[in-house]
Amino acid sequence: MANFTENEIKSMNEIPHPSLPTGSKIYGETKVFPDYKANEGDKFLALVHGIAHESSLSYVAVLQAIRAQRKGFETAIYFYGTGAMNATATRGFPTTGTAGFGGELNINEGIEKFIKEGGKVYVCRFGLGLHGIREEDLIEGTIPCHPLDLQDCLIEYHNSGAFILSTFQI
Repeated sequence: MANFTENEIKSMNEIPHPSLPTGSKIYGETKVFPDYKANEGDKFLALVHGIAHESSLSYVAVLQAIRAQRKGFETAIYFYGTGAMNATATRGFPTTGTAGFGGELNINEGIEKFIKEGGKVYVCRFGLGLHGIREEDLIEGTIPCHPLDLQDCLIEYHNSGAFILSTFQI
């Protein structure tokens, strides 16, 4: 038990912590926009240039792709540049596949779920090489791509009228 000073105890007791019991609502639930579903043949591409654990950018892009897929879109994720690091199966600590801290493997688990549910994941080989990641380190089911494929992928999805979510982290 810590030895608290009189002022530390006074400060801790001025306002109850936490002020609301677990399970208390602090936000409303009203959805403002309609829950759109894909029309036959609609496509969705999540383009990701973000580093795992540097921000939530990459993880949120994976979650958006999963949601779009579940709405009926033909969905793909394309990791390029630093984003390619997100698609590696060799992450973890102290062994691969073991989370060294809570949430360390959220992106891996999201990508695996996305693939299992029918999504395609493209990974730029140049992005892998920039960071010394071997192609055999990729999550099973991902599709390695030539660096020149990125632009052609964007053209293909654009020409099909796809919704393209482009995320970029510097």
